[in-house]
Formats: sequence, C-alpha cells, structure tokens
Amino acid sequence: MARDPKLDLLRSVPLFSELGSGELERVAQLADEVELPAGHVLMRQGEIGSEMYVLVHGAASVDRDGRQLATMSPGSFIGDISLLSEGTRTATVTLTEPSQLLVVGHREFHRLMDSMPSVQAGVLASVAQKLRRLEADRPH
Repeated sequence: MARDPKLDLLRSVPLFSELGSGELERVAQLADEVELPAGHVLMRQGEIGSEMYVLVHGAASVDRDGRQLATMSPGSFIGDISLLSEGTRTATVTLTEPSQLLVVGHREFHRLMDSMPSVQAGVLASVAQKLRRLEADRPH
C-alpha cells in the first residue's frame, strides 16, 4: 500500500502526532490544499488567527516586531495554537517562494474533536508535551 504524503505531513506535526491512522485521516479530510504566490502574507502579528498551516512546498519568513525570527521550509507547521484557541498571532509569516500548503480551520477541527473524543485526548497530550518542553526547568 502506497504512503499518503498528506498523512505523512500531518503525522509530522506534533499537535497530531498522538493520533491513530483513522483519526489522522479525518484531519486530512479537513485540510484544504492551497497554492499561494511568493509575497503572500499568511498571518500578521497582532491579528486574530483561526487556522494552522503545514508547508508542503515552498518557503516562508517569520518576523516579529520587524525582526526575522526564522525561515520555514517544507514540513514546517505554522499557527498550531490558533487551531486550538483563536487568539492574536505572535508573528507575521510571509511566503518567500510560491508555496503549497495544507490549511486546517479552527471551527472544523473543533467539530472533529467534539465528535471524536480520542482526537481531543491526543491533542491535549500533545499540548501537554509542548508545555513541558517549554517549562522544562519548572516542577510539574
């Protein structure tokens, strides 16, 4: 059986890493594939965000307060926290090359979590792991 590149990309996103194959397939069904030109701004610092992106092909620049923080390459994911809780974006992300992305929306993803508690449990486990890494020096 051939591997599905879309599933492989989603599996590489820490937010989805705890999901089983069936659950991951449901997320893949929610993910739209889009192609956007170089120079397109995916998100602006301070604006409300409601989706996350997985960069399939292309590249992007991440800037905060006018300073470049990082460059994103294929396989990078952007905006995972906005998928869980709509809030202000912490950086501006601009495509530096024509790019193909997977986009998962907040509303659709929350419907999936409501209908599949196992997805919600997997996402909570992933967020807990992220918090532990961010606060490694603090007692838990």
